[in-house]
Amino acid sequence: MDRWNILYRGPLSSCNYGCTYCPFAKTKNTGEELADDAARLERFVSWVSSQKEQEIGILFTPWGEALIHHAYREAIQKISHLPHVYRVAIQTNLSARVTFLENCNLNSTALWSTYHPTQVKFDTFVSRCHELDKLGARYSVGVVGIKDTESEIQQLRDALPSNVYLWINAYKRDPDYYSNEQLKRLAEIDPHFLTNTIRHPSKGKNCSTGFTSFTIDGEGNARRCHFVEEPPFANIYKEAETFSSKLQPTTCPNQTCGCHIGYVQLESLGLDKVYGDGILERIPLSR
Repeated sequence: MDRWNILYRGPLSSCNYGCTYCPFAKTKNTGEELADDAARLERFVSWVSSQKEQEIGILFTPWGEALIHHAYREAIQKISHLPHVYRVAIQTNLSARVTFLENCNLNSTALWSTYHPTQVKFDTFVSRCHELDKLGARYSVGVVGIKDTESEIQQLRDALPSNVYLWINAYKRDPDYYSNEQLKRLAEIDPHFLTNTIRHPSKGKNCSTGFTSFTIDGEGNARRCHFVEEPPFANIYKEAETFSSKLQPTTCPNQTCGCHIGYVQLESLGLDKVYGDGILERIPLSR
């Protein structure tokens, strides 16, 4: 039986940060909206719990910051203790307290953490990473490769333990943004940085999305990928009995793929062998 890697994104759209380079605007959900998101999340957790015969990995990819909300911390705690879940991870800015991890199964829990220099003090962020180290938590740290912050990126690399992977997301809005010297320096910090600097040709190429990797929204609709604009191919609640039969290997319909959580699924790149069980939280096997 194939392992499922699920990217869950509910209707939550609030973020406590306001990064200019981020597509997630600094917004604030109402109490009613947060309650609705929490209810949908609880339903998803119940569905995951019921899939006892299926090995599952989950990455929460919210439109904003989720760990500041109790519902997400509780969801991760519950999911982490399910024997058929090999990994539960979440994208986070680490602004929330991480003590909830004390009640998680740390063998299956991980954090995809991002440092935002304009939104948080350097020492504050590094201190939170040290808390994770003391807890024995599994995590990666990343930053957007803005040229003005190159010295801070190096400083961050020096401040983190050597076994913590520091990834750099390339600023791709300008194709000539980096000089060759800058590319070399950033690649010395993140050995996989150059892979992120281009949009990979993907049309017609084999991709695990829609087969062993897929997305779920707050209504239970399943789509192959965050970046493919197609109608849902199934609903995990309405088609519970036949859902697995809807998962089929297909090729990518897009011309290119430029985001890590998308292109990491392209078979031609072989990144499943680079990341192994750390593919959801962006932790390579060798780091």
